[in-house]
Amino acid sequence: MKVLKVDHIGLAVKSLQDTLPFYEEILGIKSNGTEEIPDQKVRVAFLPVGDSEIELLEATEPDSPIAKFIESRGEGLQHIALRVDDIEATIAELKEKGVRMIDEKPRYGAGGASIAFVHPKATKGLLLELSQRNDD
Repeated sequence: MKVLKVDHIGLAVKSLQDTLPFYEEILGIKSNGTEEIPDQKVRVAFLPVGDSEIELLEATEPDSPIAKFIESRGEGLQHIALRVDDIEATIAELKEKGVRMIDEKPRYGAGGASIAFVHPKATKGLLLELSQRNDD
């Protein structure tokens, strides 16, 4: 397992339309457009910042994980994603070390990445995403 960098920081927001102007017009960070991930019931926008990105996540359904997160905690930091060199090997190694995973195998993530989440109970409360991009 090799962690390459912080891939992105995920922020749960009620509305991309209401949130994007702050990042694009005030901070001058232009998004790469939006993408909807139907099986995760989420619409996302990535904003590149140096070698990492800010990911804004908007729920598309009231029962989505993002909607539930906002309902219980409000808008804000939802997860941190680490870019790894080999997501399948990383999951296997973490499981071997007794780390509790939400995802036992990689799944499709925004931008074509393969992703898996580590359970917050394993990280003392942080939702940690593992990400492997196709361009790695």
